[in-house]
Amino acid sequence: MTLAEKPTPSDAAALGRSAADHLWMHFSRMGRYADSPVPVIVRGEGAYVYDDRGRRILDGLSGLFVVQVGHGRRELAEVAARQAETLAFFPVWGYAHPSAIQLAERLADLTPGDLNRVFFTTGGGEAVETAWKVAKQYFKLRGKPAKHKVISRMSAYHGTTQGALSITGLPAMKQDFEPLTPGGHRAPNTNIFRASVHRDDPEAFGRWAADRIEEAIVFEGPSTVAAVVIEPVQNSGGCFTAPQSYFARVREICDRHDVLLVSDEVITGFGRHGTTFACEKFGFVPDLITCAKGMTSGYSPIGAMIATDRVMEPFLADKVTFPHGYTFGGHPVSSAVALANLDIMEREGLNRRVLDNEGAFGATLDGLRDLPIVGDVRGDGYFWAVELVADASGTTLDADQRERIVRGFLPSALFEAGLYCRPDDRQDPVVQLAPPLTCGQAEFDEIEQVLRGVLAEAWSLL
Repeated sequence: MTLAEKPTPSDAAALGRSAADHLWMHFSRMGRYADSPVPVIVRGEGAYVYDDRGRRILDGLSGLFVVQVGHGRRELAEVAARQAETLAFFPVWGYAHPSAIQLAERLADLTPGDLNRVFFTTGGGEAVETAWKVAKQYFKLRGKPAKHKVISRMSAYHGTTQGALSITGLPAMKQDFEPLTPGGHRAPNTNIFRASVHRDDPEAFGRWAADRIEEAIVFEGPSTVAAVVIEPVQNSGGCFTAPQSYFARVREICDRHDVLLVSDEVITGFGRHGTTFACEKFGFVPDLITCAKGMTSGYSPIGAMIATDRVMEPFLADKVTFPHGYTFGGHPVSSAVALANLDIMEREGLNRRVLDNEGAFGATLDGLRDLPIVGDVRGDGYFWAVELVADASGTTLDADQRERIVRGFLPSALFEAGLYCRPDDRQDPVVQLAPPLTCGQAEFDEIEQVLRGVLAEAWSLL
């Protein structure tokens, strides 16, 4: 197709056909678009996006857990334009530029403890990849070269690069790409809804789950384990929270066995739970933080790994290099946008807004428990999941029901009803909700109303 033949934005049908013919979409069954149009989103404003047919859809997932301050913020676009006019690109490979310097200092001020050293990436998976590399080299520099393994949690998602995918605890996501980077090992997650022990005692369950991490470290051999990677609230499987006892015990275990604790905050960071980093809310200080997504509210891509002074210390020795980097890590435009985004969040008190409204959001969604298809509602902050079940005893949907309901019916039905969110069956099937942090009760009610209608219809199809 020549340039002159390419469809214009006003030609909605042609745009959809062109997407089906040329755009390889992520995590998508591309064959399905031979006979059905590709949804095309053309603009966003506040908590809503608009498609090429002019429909307004509530963005109940903040794009992909990203757009903290909402869509259409002219201020962020103007900051990006000014920075591009001044300095559009220069790498941080032995050089620096003002916006990366200022952002690194800002992030160091926002982290708990002495997490003072920021390594920029372009996204979350790269940040996790970087954290594993740092952990491996850190122990080599300390004279413990055998420490290279990582313990993560069952069904947890940490990225798609070969290293991050090894840390990911979803076998189905890995099987097409094996063999992967060796060294990834798993411990149970904190899904108390499906727990076989301590279901009525969250604190005891938290201690039990943490002890399984120590069990994995001991089984693999503490002299071989470099890091434990956990999300403060686990995404995959549907917003698994954990009590304070869990995080305190995991921190103790890592210290006892000289293992680095990594808080993967790619989703949970930047206000999603009412603090800049969720580890602060849940009462633990990690050795490394990985983050991305909400740092710029998606207005420009960036990610980061943030390390403590203790982790950084051996890298400051004479002639030591960390032989790792990304062309666009710490990009001037992205760094400038991140600074402006953090300004907006601070000026509008979005962390406080989440803390003030998280109870109302949870209570609104909790009302869906009267639907027979809803087995559990769980989450924290502006990050919640509704787990779907096949009967009153909590039986999970079988393979056929997942295919028909979770993959076949729900995505299009919710979108057609005016809600973009995430039906997900990488573990037990859930619908995930994570609206922009600017939302309030009006948007919570709209989310609940759409879910109620669509889930009731889904139940009739089971």
